[in-house]
Amino acid sequence: MVSRLSKNRKKRGHVSAGHGRIGKHRCHPGGRGKAGGFHHHRTFMLKFHPGSLGKQGMRHYHVRAGEYHCPTINLDQIWTLVPEELRSQHLEAKDSKNALVIDVTKFGFHKVLGRGRLPKCPVIIRAKEFSKIACQKISAVEGVAELSA
Repeated sequence: MVSRLSKNRKKRGHVSAGHGRIGKHRCHPGGRGKAGGFHHHRTFMLKFHPGSLGKQGMRHYHVRAGEYHCPTINLDQIWTLVPEELRSQHLEAKDSKNALVIDVTKFGFHKVLGRGRLPKCPVIIRAKEFSKIACQKISAVEGVAELSA
C-alpha cells in the first residue's frame, strides 16, 4: 500500500506511532473472546452479560430419559375417552351400584388434573396419580379416584 493512503502516514518517524510506549499495539492484549471475565473484564461482563458467569442451579447426575414422563389429562377431557353409547347410557341411569370405570392408563395418561367438571353421576377413575383438586371434584360427584400400579 502506498504510504500516502495509510492511516499511519503522519506518524512515520515517531517511535510508538500513537500506541504508547508501555502498552504497545500487540495482538490480543486483553485475551481472546470472554477471557478475563472474572478478572480484568469483570465490570464489562457484569454490565452487559449478567448471569453468564458462574454455576447456577443443582446438578442432576445420571439423568434417565423417561424418569419424568407423566402425560396428563384434565377432568373435562375424561368423558371423551368413553364411547358415545356407554356415555349416554351411564348418564341416564345415574345409579351408584353401576359406576362406570374409566382407566386412563389404558389411553396412555398417568395423571388426572382438576380442570373442568364431571357430570353428577358416580364414576371410578383409575390413574397412577391425581391432583388434590381432581380428587375433590371426583368425590364431590360421588365418584372414586383409584390409584393403579
